[in-house]
Amino acid sequence: MDLDVVNMFVIAGGTLAIPILAFVASFLLWPSALIKIYYWYWRRTLGMQVRYAHHEDYQFCYSVRGRAGNKPTILMLHGFSAHKDMWLSVVKFLPKNLHLVCVDMPGHEGTTRSSLDDLSIDGQVKRIHQFVESLKLNKKPFHLVGTSMGGQVAGVYAAYYPSDICSLSLVCPAGLQYSTDNQFVQRLRELQDSAAVEKIPLIPSTPEEMSEMLQLCSFVRFKVPQQILQGLVDVRIPHNNFYRKLFLEIVSERSRYALHQHMDKIKVPTQIIWGKQDQVLDVSGADMLAKSITNCQVELLENCGHSVVMERPRKTAKLIVDFLASVHNTDNNKKLD
Repeated sequence: MDLDVVNMFVIAGGTLAIPILAFVASFLLWPSALIKIYYWYWRRTLGMQVRYAHHEDYQFCYSVRGRAGNKPTILMLHGFSAHKDMWLSVVKFLPKNLHLVCVDMPGHEGTTRSSLDDLSIDGQVKRIHQFVESLKLNKKPFHLVGTSMGGQVAGVYAAYYPSDICSLSLVCPAGLQYSTDNQFVQRLRELQDSAAVEKIPLIPSTPEEMSEMLQLCSFVRFKVPQQILQGLVDVRIPHNNFYRKLFLEIVSERSRYALHQHMDKIKVPTQIIWGKQDQVLDVSGADMLAKSITNCQVELLENCGHSVVMERPRKTAKLIVDFLASVHNTDNNKKLD
């Protein structure tokens, strides 16, 4: 082989080795950094831009794609201890002509975290209303989507501010009062009685606890590498004290059944999406909501747990798009595989 050709392969090999070694080093030493890069990459790929809005001295962080037009804007509220980027897997399958807004809930990610903030469901609803008014999203009624804790906030928002929204999608929402507690809720009650708040299953502090939480929230059993589990934990640990404070607030007497107490006040067309194998919030909650909300459609997903947005993003996007098309009689009936 000609020496020049050998040199060419050496140079090419060295050039490729640098990014590969950098990736391996990052994966082994700073997995949390890779997770942040992952979200940055997908936001950029999907055209979601991070923006900030203010109400007096309070800052909201959100991501947005598109502009308000003839079709309703979609405002998306994430669940407990998550952030706006959890919706990216669904955004991937939503038509690009929709105006999408995903906001960090109070105290989460880039939105202000204050020791003086009211973290109750009532307090969070009022904060989201401030966000809506700061962006003038309610200049025209919008479609509100919420999952888990965000679903409870969305449902109560619909009861408090009915003129703001035109329709509602609740994905396995919290805040309902069941006749019997499932195994997860029984475990929470035992932890509360023993004051063992550091052992809340939804607030992991080790890779093993993170793996257990993923199994609790998902029907599909993901095989997640240890380094990724460590990265997920590393990202969360600095916020765990806040998550504990928030969790104790939303399961308190004041907030625990907020959606249940207000569901009969929801008057807009409503869609309920729930995983049949939800171990966190029992799927029978869908029937409760359907009986209390006049104009309500229920979609139950087979082989799906609590993390509907992560487990079935394509199906979730399709259901939302089809629901909007049927309710608002829009021409946007694009079908998703």
